[in-house]
Amino acid sequence: MNFIDLHCDTASKIYYDKLRLKNNVCKVNIDKLKKGEALGQVFAFFIDQDITKTPFEEFLKLYNNFKKELYNNLSEIEIVTNIKQLEVCNKNNKIGAFLSIEEGEVIEGSIEKLREVYKLEIRIITLTWNYENKLGFPNANYIFKENGLTTLGKELLGEIENLGIIPDASHLSDGGFYDLVKLCKKPFIASHSNARQVTNHPRNLTDEMIKLLSDKGGVMGINFCSSFLGNKEISCIDDILAHIKHIRNVGGIDVIAFGSDFDGIDNEVEIENCSEFYKLYDALKKNGFTEYEIEKIFYKNVKRVFSDVLK
Repeated sequence: MNFIDLHCDTASKIYYDKLRLKNNVCKVNIDKLKKGEALGQVFAFFIDQDITKTPFEEFLKLYNNFKKELYNNLSEIEIVTNIKQLEVCNKNNKIGAFLSIEEGEVIEGSIEKLREVYKLEIRIITLTWNYENKLGFPNANYIFKENGLTTLGKELLGEIENLGIIPDASHLSDGGFYDLVKLCKKPFIASHSNARQVTNHPRNLTDEMIKLLSDKGGVMGINFCSSFLGNKEISCIDDILAHIKHIRNVGGIDVIAFGSDFDGIDNEVEIENCSEFYKLYDALKKNGFTEYEIEKIFYKNVKRVFSDVLK
């Protein structure tokens, strides 16, 4: 079954660990993506404010390194920025690489830097990570739970949408999420978040949030991190299914996607890497999901959102 995954940290991992995109250490690499029949993979450039005082410059280091890796493997994978490009890429038997930023401080509150990352083919921005920044506040430990987007964050959100970049609510405070609901004119996403009703974790979405995200036409990517799923040592398919079933019951099948967080999470997963999404396909079939529903979860919901927002 083809799939599109909304979030992995492989681009950051290969930079900091001095690896290659084909390296077998990674949960996401070219060979595994091909084996798993991936249509596309969103590669996030994760920037930790703790290790740099210049997030934009740090982003450029990761970006330039990743571009070299893609150039060295152009026969198998290439950057795409919209669904038309993805479809051409897939027809040529290549995997489409969408690019995202995980930490809105990369643009340093600057509309010029926002436009620059767009020119560098970034099409998704996770507005915060686990620190407050010029755009908004994180939901880590619920410290800033009620805080919304900053005044600057609200102003820049308009340009984010005008450019055709998708705002990503994963990591964002609850208050910031509700601001996106009020202010976004197009669908937005929560690239790697689960259901808080199933597992009470601040990174997961409440039932109300799931309904609102669905009403906006957005999607949420099921995260394979054990603490978001059920706190088992190894993330189990049964726990992934529990979140999918709950989200379907609350927000409908159209709001569900994948955001594995591979190469960014420490725990092992029953789906060991991106070549093994078929295990989840089999489990969904056994649990009564139709082929139509499974296709939506695996890639059609993401393609719809990308078609609606990306230019």
